Amino acid sequence: MEVEKFSYDNKIVRNFAYATVIWGVTGMLVGLIVATQLAFPEFYNDYLGFSFLSFGRLRPLHTNAVIFAFVGNGIFMGVYYSLQRLLKTRMWSDKLSYFHFWGWQFIIVCAVATLPFGITAGKEYAELEWWIDILIALMWVVWGWNMFATILVRRVQHLYVAIWFYIATFVTVAMLHIFNSFELPVSFLKSYSVYAGVQDALVQWWYGHNAVAFFLTTPYLGLMYYFVPKAANRPVYSYRLSIIHFWALIFIYIWAGPHHLLYSTLPDWAQSLGVVFSVMLIAPSWGGMLNGLLTLRGAWDRVRDDVMLKFMVVALTCYGMSTFEGPLLSLKNVNVISHFTDWTIAHVHVGGLGWNGMLTFGLLYWLFPKIYRTNLYSTKMANQHFWIATLGIILYAIPMYIAGFMQGLMWQDFNPDGTLTNPDFLKTVNELKPFYYLRSLGGLLYLSGAIMMFYNLVKTAKSGVLLANEDAEAAVTKNLHVSHKGEYWHKVIERKPVQFMVLSLVVVAIGGIAEIIPTLIVKENVPTISTVKPYTPLELEGRDLYIREGCYNCHSQLIRPLRFETVRYGEYSKSGEFVYDHPFQWGSKRTGPDLAREGGLRSNIWHYQHMYRPKVVSPGSIMPAYTWMHDNDLDVSLLERKIRAMQTLGVPYPKGYDKLAMKDLEKQAHEIAVDIVNNTPKSALKGVNKEAKIREIEKKEIIAIIAYLQRMGTDIKVKVPNK
Repeated sequence: MEVEKFSYDNKIVRNFAYATVIWGVTGMLVGLIVATQLAFPEFYNDYLGFSFLSFGRLRPLHTNAVIFAFVGNGIFMGVYYSLQRLLKTRMWSDKLSYFHFWGWQFIIVCAVATLPFGITAGKEYAELEWWIDILIALMWVVWGWNMFATILVRRVQHLYVAIWFYIATFVTVAMLHIFNSFELPVSFLKSYSVYAGVQDALVQWWYGHNAVAFFLTTPYLGLMYYFVPKAANRPVYSYRLSIIHFWALIFIYIWAGPHHLLYSTLPDWAQSLGVVFSVMLIAPSWGGMLNGLLTLRGAWDRVRDDVMLKFMVVALTCYGMSTFEGPLLSLKNVNVISHFTDWTIAHVHVGGLGWNGMLTFGLLYWLFPKIYRTNLYSTKMANQHFWIATLGIILYAIPMYIAGFMQGLMWQDFNPDGTLTNPDFLKTVNELKPFYYLRSLGGLLYLSGAIMMFYNLVKTAKSGVLLANEDAEAAVTKNLHVSHKGEYWHKVIERKPVQFMVLSLVVVAIGGIAEIIPTLIVKENVPTISTVKPYTPLELEGRDLYIREGCYNCHSQLIRPLRFETVRYGEYSKSGEFVYDHPFQWGSKRTGPDLAREGGLRSNIWHYQHMYRPKVVSPGSIMPAYTWMHDNDLDVSLLERKIRAMQTLGVPYPKGYDKLAMKDLEKQAHEIAVDIVNNTPKSALKGVNKEAKIREIEKKEIIAIIAYLQRMGTDIKVKVPNK
């Protein structure tokens, strides 16, 4: 048998490893900042007053940094290391590897340079603008091309289970990202989703839930299947269980997205499908978790002494917890309590901090001594990191669970006479402050542990020398695709990577086609309402400001058909109300009250003052002060192009209205400015020329967002609760 000599590329692994740590610390730091903004809102939001530090702008930066920068680089670090060794070959192209590395880092820098400045598409986990989405797709294809080319030139027949998950990750994330990112550019820094309202919501959460599934889960399961047996020096517990785990997981997961939209205006059949498949999902998820934990049978003594295995065991445990909780949260009687509350925040952080974070830490501690050919600088410090990180997760998650339960139950509580026990939303906010303090402490501990790890890894690297090209040799297997009589059926599929990829794509595409296509093409799924009209030019500009400031991170625009919601907010939402919303703005968390029926409930002067000093107007509020909106002139340079873009998307503005829109905008802005000045206390206008004041404020951003807020929910005649 012919033996060939070659080398593994460890330099690309080193590069992604450092990027993982650097961006991980950065993303966690931003997360700590946004957590402390809720715990200590006066410091950040009133005393500093920088627009780029506001919660609504930093929260998307945190989620994107943790998901795509920290976890993304962690995926590529692990894949580049394991793939070469599983296939017994070097990556097909070093140039593609490094083009991928620098291209991915450039994308992250673009996110850092846009999101804090309000340049956003306004869709959770998909906030990056259209040209960055194109770059993401390009870099993803570069990685996939290099991976598949490497698979095709492998020296072994068998494709190990980890590679199945890498293939499914590549094809599914590409499908999700491209389909969800269809946007109509208005300018280099502004675009609108081609989908609207309930259709946009379904596509977004089909993407959002499955970004968790196929970016935060399947690639990490692949890494688990490689690194846990390696670290434990034991074979994976069950090959057949891994087969069931893989195919069941990728088929079922893709259907579960609608469970994010329960009690919404999404058609009931789609909601029911989401619930059914979410409940089914527990079986393959726990199959994978048990396969990982049972791989450690006979190695538990090593777990006690091996810090890398400790991280991996906690990661698998957190994966099991979060994948049990996910199906639980999809049940309607549980979701009615959890949705829009901090329970969801606790849930996603058990997965993010526990599953992704702890497994990544374990991989880093295992990899650095390997590629630098030295011992870990300080095992004691690594053990300290383990306990600090574990305590950080506990101090983060448990307070958020308690806060979520409290929110959900306080919102639903009625007096014997049928009135709400807690009609003032701020009462729930004030009750949660102690838990926000504890959450911040947990985040601080977790970040401190990551910084300790960074120091430990740098010292480890300095004590050794990078083995950039690791010599290896392997016997060359001839006829990679030949089948053998009596061979197990899955072995045949495993040696045909292209067919395996196509089959994986078909399996994951079935659910998306079944749920999304009917909602997009069958008009009966989105009934229209004749009284719902397009936004006026000023309201459209105001809506764009609402998106720019990330208001959807704290406010929902969806009233569910539940008694405690309709009594509190008014008539439940209808699908037809959102047909001109590009993108939809239903939100997923209520740190502040729902705004779906906000229009006309309060005066223009109230909004004007509230946006400037919310904690004075609403004592106990933790909302940031948007002082810059009172100072900034409204930029209307793109107004005509925005109107034309909306017309292209099917919004029925009259032909040629783009040329008339500015006049309507100025008229409405003037009316709102006059009303504000006329209702301003005389003491505040002493010595001020009223006409000059009107001319001054009618050109400010605040007027546009007031126009949008006053429009919300006014297209249909509904009863609204007294405020």
